[in-house]
Amino acid sequence: MVDTSGDDYSAVLRDADADSLVIIPEGFTEKLENGERPEMISVSGMKSAAAMSNITNSNSGAIGLISECISSAFAAKAGLTAEQVELLQMPVTVTEQTVVKDKSAPIGAASIMSSIMMKNMILPIIVFILIMFTSNMLMGAISNEKIDKTLETLLSAPVSRTAILGAKMLAAAIIALLNAVVYMFGFSSFMSGATESVSEEMTGQLVGQYISVDSALERLGLTLGASDYILIGAQLFLTIMICLSVSLMLGALVNDTKQSQTMMMPLMIMAMVPYLISMMADINSLPAVIRVIVYAIPFTHTFSAMNNIMFGNMPIFFGGLAYQFVVFVICMFFALRLFNSDKILTASLNFGQKSKFKKNTSDNE
Repeated sequence: MVDTSGDDYSAVLRDADADSLVIIPEGFTEKLENGERPEMISVSGMKSAAAMSNITNSNSGAIGLISECISSAFAAKAGLTAEQVELLQMPVTVTEQTVVKDKSAPIGAASIMSSIMMKNMILPIIVFILIMFTSNMLMGAISNEKIDKTLETLLSAPVSRTAILGAKMLAAAIIALLNAVVYMFGFSSFMSGATESVSEEMTGQLVGQYISVDSALERLGLTLGASDYILIGAQLFLTIMICLSVSLMLGALVNDTKQSQTMMMPLMIMAMVPYLISMMADINSLPAVIRVIVYAIPFTHTFSAMNNIMFGNMPIFFGGLAYQFVVFVICMFFALRLFNSDKILTASLNFGQKSKFKKNTSDNE
């Protein structure tokens, strides 16, 4: 028996050796019989601010079960049948229909949205990781070769600089694409397991009225085929190539390892803004001015690629693909000019400090 007298509920949890309790005070039954509304005390222990750590401590399930039992007892006492109680709890029957353009399916929009949101989380996460990974990899390679003076030896080899640049970018792109495939399969397996259990639970009780989430997605045309994934892959490849060409130019401006991390900030900001927006809202539903600004960032089109293809926004998708190609050509043009000139060895951003290369030249003089 747990002593619940007083207000020291920490002692109550400690004596009961429990993380959470529902306390039914003395006189609870008498108040019910007298037509009064008695009080229950819910005590939950909190050991962390993390959301997942507090899910199991919720007493809502126990309180709901107790309330349901009391309601059933009152209904039986009043002479109501189970059918009458069910009618009181849900006096109408609602049949949900979800419409996408000219197609419809007998399923709730919430089920479709939860499934699509889980699947659409995969691509933005992969794109964000790859942008950071590929940029840091190539920028570090160029800056370290420049700092260690091995870049001069490499550029003096009897091989064209364009071939050297192409080899570096191709190697980084292949590694990035392999990582993309691994991430995509891993996230897909994880998310498919989560969505499958949710869809089975939501449709298991509604066999007569509703269809499964997967069947509804197929009927509404919200599934992707092989050609769709090829288009997404092409846009992902352009994103990687834009990152590599920009990283090449930024890496050439670095004087030391600390500056290499600082030079990552522009790419991180350009990737973070559309990443967060695509996770929280539909970019196509934003005001026109904001939408133009967001779509001016080339990475935005890759973050929203799956959503645009799924809902038939193909003009936006192909417009973004063309825009990314133009941005890549421009970035690659300046990267080739920098790499084919001697500025690749002397260019730097000093951030208020004298360049090490210029400092060494002054010391020698």
